[in-house]
Amino acid sequence: MKRIISVLLAALIIVALVGCGSKKRQPIQLTLSSEDSEAILAAAGIVLPEADVAAGAGTTIQYCYYYDDFHNYSQDELVQTGYWTFQQKYGGSVEWVETTWSTLNDDIANLVLAGNPPDFSRAWESCFPTGFINGIYQPVDGYIDYTDPLWGNMKYFSDTFFSVGGRPYMFLTDVKNNSMVLYNRRIFEEYGFDDPAELYYNGEWTWDEMMDMALDFCDPDDGRYAFNGWHTDATFMSSTGTYLVLLNPETGKFESNIDDPRIERAANWLTDSGKNELPYPMWQNGYTLNYGAEGGGMKEGKTLFAMGPAYILDEITSLEQEEEYYGDMENEEVMVVPVPRDPNGDGEYYIDSIPMGYVLIKDARNPEAVALLAMCDRFKIIDPTVISIDDRQKKEVLKWTDEMMDMWKHMYDLSNSRSTIVQYTGLGDVCTYENNLIGFNNWSNPSTWAELKEANKDALEYALEELNTELAEYDA
Repeated sequence: MKRIISVLLAALIIVALVGCGSKKRQPIQLTLSSEDSEAILAAAGIVLPEADVAAGAGTTIQYCYYYDDFHNYSQDELVQTGYWTFQQKYGGSVEWVETTWSTLNDDIANLVLAGNPPDFSRAWESCFPTGFINGIYQPVDGYIDYTDPLWGNMKYFSDTFFSVGGRPYMFLTDVKNNSMVLYNRRIFEEYGFDDPAELYYNGEWTWDEMMDMALDFCDPDDGRYAFNGWHTDATFMSSTGTYLVLLNPETGKFESNIDDPRIERAANWLTDSGKNELPYPMWQNGYTLNYGAEGGGMKEGKTLFAMGPAYILDEITSLEQEEEYYGDMENEEVMVVPVPRDPNGDGEYYIDSIPMGYVLIKDARNPEAVALLAMCDRFKIIDPTVISIDDRQKKEVLKWTDEMMDMWKHMYDLSNSRSTIVQYTGLGDVCTYENNLIGFNNWSNPSTWAELKEANKDALEYALEELNTELAEYDA
């Protein structure tokens, strides 16, 4: 979804449908004109089907999720998504089936068992594969053609990470970078550190460079820590270019990667970080972040890096939010860079990525309409008008510099290249052993990699064997 602050859009067409005098808050539908973009995309062979022949047109589909991201309730925002096209071009609509974060899967399962399934839900790594094995979701083959120019790199991402036995399991509309390092250049200048962005462009941004900076900066007695964030360990592990558990596209099986030397080097780096008290000890403080936010304390010179998921920045909608935690945007203090590379690796920079799109619920009554909505979403994601307005918001409202914008786009390109990887979080019991190996155990109670492997390897192998058996039976 693109949320665009309306102050930038005086020249754009705005259409609002608001219930007048109603006590109940009604959805506000807002859009902007993009006819020129459609012509540009058509020249590249990227088109949507005609309304009179599109399968699924004129259909109301049910969306089960813990928030409704198809309707906008704020009059100071514009929403330009595929949902508008789905409504206006194809006469479709989405009905929200409300649930909660903690009961989402149970609620969907109960509705399926009751013979009243919704049509779709939001796609995350956590949906795959156990959501399908457990009968909550179904594959999407037959409803999507990933060879169509509309889908671009989505075919590679689907084939590599979310397909088994040649069957795609998700409607993937986009791939976003899920890892980054955020820092304040003023602090780096004060300590005499090289700029990570400059090191990156020179191919010199490595684990060793980050470790040296972190050791020089940290002083727990003075409240200074190198890292402050929820997923610092997993984010760092993604820079290896691999993960503890991988899906083999040829065999359709999940495999243990526990003996990979890249994993061992990363685990040792994390263990050394813990021993040197580099991360803020949230596990000792009721899992509370320093200064109340990921990367909090950076502006004050108490946090060096926010190494974590891209949502740290991606979900910020105001300049005040950015400057409260990270620094002066107007004076170009804040900068972002990919996670450093393994100095003993292959020389490439890797990026953890996440899927965007939808999963099809088991026994959905309107699968063609969900596929049509996904097509509309994909069309808007690559729409040059939407992209340019989103860029303007970052530059004019959030005060991102051109350099920061260029790096952000570069990381997006990395996530859509062969440098992308996915950490599977929908592996059921397997995740328990993954977390034991690369989670905060390495920081709050540092153990050697050999000790961690010895304690968890057999259980991980057994859990994978069970998972692959269930997956094979599901495919059969």
